[in-house]
Amino acid sequence: MQAIHDLVRDVPDFPTPGVLFKDITPLLADAAAFAQCIDALCEPWRGAPVGAVCGIESRGFIFGAAMARALGAGFVALRKKGKLPPPVHGVDYGLEYGRDRLEIGQQTLAPGERVIVVDDVLATGGTLEAGRQLVERLGATVIGAGVVIELDALGGRSRWTGTAPLHALVRY
Repeated sequence: MQAIHDLVRDVPDFPTPGVLFKDITPLLADAAAFAQCIDALCEPWRGAPVGAVCGIESRGFIFGAAMARALGAGFVALRKKGKLPPPVHGVDYGLEYGRDRLEIGQQTLAPGERVIVVDDVLATGGTLEAGRQLVERLGATVIGAGVVIELDALGGRSRWTGTAPLHALVRY
């Protein structure tokens, strides 16, 4: 995971003062490191039946879609408020720098479908937990979650209330 760690760039005071943003664009631009990242994100679920990978807007789309392809699963986008046509389910949640809302189309997952929730960074945990709640609201089963980066100091893992494993590739 050192290659992944080395390709994440720190951007201070972005998007607001006091936030240290983890920029993954250098990682995405490196074909070998990106492939290693996707392989590592998929590893806990290789050989397991996976119906869908739900990627959280927006960088979670990148990892989620690539994981879905690698695992032979469908991809479902978990979007910010107002980006999906109705009918949708939504969950409001807190961020380290504000509040937001995540939504899912009501007919995107089947009851009992086995789902992985994916995002780029786990910070305070609100976004990932909102994704879990949305999947379960549709009756699907969250079999795990994956993130590229976990920011330990922000304690986001403690907000993950699901019983499914939470897999992080790089921890800061």
